[in-house]
Amino acid sequence: MTDFKTLNMKSFFLGIMFLLWAPWALAIAPYMSADKLPDGSLAQVLDALQQKTEAAGLTTLGRYQPVGLPEYAVLVVSDPGVLKAIHNVGGSSIVGAGIRISVQTDGTVAYMNPDYWYRAYFRTAFAKAQPAVARLQAKLVAALGEGAGFGGDESAQVLPHYRYMQGMERFDSDKNLLATSKDFSTAVNSIRDNLARGVNHTAKVYEVVMADKKIAVFGVAMNDAQSGDGRWVYKIGGEDYIAGLPYEIYVVGNKTYALYARYRIAIGWPNLGMDHFARITDVPDEIRDTLRGVAAGEPSR
Repeated sequence: MTDFKTLNMKSFFLGIMFLLWAPWALAIAPYMSADKLPDGSLAQVLDALQQKTEAAGLTTLGRYQPVGLPEYAVLVVSDPGVLKAIHNVGGSSIVGAGIRISVQTDGTVAYMNPDYWYRAYFRTAFAKAQPAVARLQAKLVAALGEGAGFGGDESAQVLPHYRYMQGMERFDSDKNLLATSKDFSTAVNSIRDNLARGVNHTAKVYEVVMADKKIAVFGVAMNDAQSGDGRWVYKIGGEDYIAGLPYEIYVVGNKTYALYARYRIAIGWPNLGMDHFARITDVPDEIRDTLRGVAAGEPSR
């Protein structure tokens, strides 16, 4: 017969196992609801939001209003702690330099959940970066409030290796590669020049360059009325998850990449079903063609 002491020991070890396992099983949402701001024009709501984020120590990188979604916009900011973590990790983690916060003209505010996105971006290096991510999370909560998470959920265990379904791409897909340049400076300058020229109906939303690490990221507005961000977001009914935008193009060494859309859209809109994604089956390759033009300076159409 099992005695009381043995039961206590079993309970103790089960408790320890649960504490170690629970964070990995925890469902994490991609977005967090924030406190509402007074309604107004997008410019007015963005101005009010920017005052709050800058007071919290976040640096404004850019603003984005997707064409065709007149009531929605995104403020992109950066955090020194997260930038330092990205600098330490290097490589493709640069894609996470921009922190995205969405607004609507009715004053609705939401922000990307750092605990969700940086598990996907830092992957096996997340443990090293977790203190910086936690401090960013605290800044966002203090500045904007913390409502319910929304947009779906994934477990902490899944996010570093996320893919929407069997056979689809992950964070490190070979399809991410857009172009190879002579060197890092050539790649960065090509992207700058092409965004300034509006190649393939694009424009720059923000940029972060860490030249000493030879990594850089640009937020890209895709403004084509027929195939741009506003069009495909509207098709899938994903306007409320607009803090998933803008799309990024990034440089590591002399190579230019963009996360392939069957990964990048899926991780930003994980609660949408295949019936939604069936409406935009052509979008992943359209985005890739658009951004390949930004990387290489060649119009896609």
